[in-house]
Amino acid sequence: MRCFYAPETRAHDPQFRLTHGRVVTNAERAERATLLQEGLGRLGLTTETPPEAPRAALEAVHTARFLDFLETGWQAWQKLPNAGPEVVPNAFPRVPYASYPEAVTARAGWHMSDTSAPIGPESWTATRRAADCAVAAARAVAEGAPAAYALCRPPGHHTTADAAGGHCLLNVSAIAAAELRQHHDRIAILDIDVHHGNGTQDIFYDRADVLTVSMHAETHDYYPFFTGYAHETGTGAGTGYNLNLPLPRSTRDAGWLQALDRALERISDYAPGALVLSLGLDAHENDPLDGMKVSFDGFAEAGRRIAAAGYPTVIVQEGGYLSPDLSTSLASFLGGFLGKDTGAA
Repeated sequence: MRCFYAPETRAHDPQFRLTHGRVVTNAERAERATLLQEGLGRLGLTTETPPEAPRAALEAVHTARFLDFLETGWQAWQKLPNAGPEVVPNAFPRVPYASYPEAVTARAGWHMSDTSAPIGPESWTATRRAADCAVAAARAVAEGAPAAYALCRPPGHHTTADAAGGHCLLNVSAIAAAELRQHHDRIAILDIDVHHGNGTQDIFYDRADVLTVSMHAETHDYYPFFTGYAHETGTGAGTGYNLNLPLPRSTRDAGWLQALDRALERISDYAPGALVLSLGLDAHENDPLDGMKVSFDGFAEAGRRIAAAGYPTVIVQEGGYLSPDLSTSLASFLGGFLGKDTGAA
């Protein structure tokens, strides 16, 4: 299986995060890439550096002003008096008649939905190259590969067309889906990250040509809080083409795999030409974000079941945070997907 990774993404190493009123260290650290590469290595998989994708691949998902903000926001921020080292918003528009602002402090609030995705000097380059990985993997599958993996960081599934959040900048899974959509009439996105893929849902919520399915921890007391409920099924032409499968945070392998079977059944009914898998590994029982209780065995079995569905599949890395188990989680899932016994579980 071809795997794509851009070393430039390591330069994005965010620091700021606000949790329960305390400033703490951000969870989406550069070390994640090292741990994920270790997981690939256990399966004998190596990565290749992707070419730069055309900007049109980003514009297929994101607004021009959002892309401009990501590209130029940090430089503008540094011109502020006593500017901090990262772009972190402190005001957010909450009215439907809000006007688009000129000041970078206000644009930060417009284009960032929370404070957990700070932008540093190399963040644009990193997220741009992460998107290049997603596009390269999508193109490999479009050209006939049965599957390809994009080691993307920062991740993307919390980002809408116009606003970043939740450790995410460009929505790499949505970008991969848009690339595949050029080759197939229907695309399905299956998000197994422990957090609801609210950004991906929002991007495709009124469309019937991209089915979005997310299985995640219940959001009444867990990020992203405001979305992810079962009654969210789409709007307009997209009505019926969004499926959320919220699960208790106590969920272990059996319940998680049961939800996966429901997700795959809906995808089978939809009959897509290709699948984008938003691969979050943060449902693992030892992940520091403490979302669910899935084991290595659970990840391996999920890999087997998704592979057995038989779709051309682009696997896009989303969450999974700093833990010695992150490498094993990836090896377990991909080992199951590829039919290789890692001996990890």
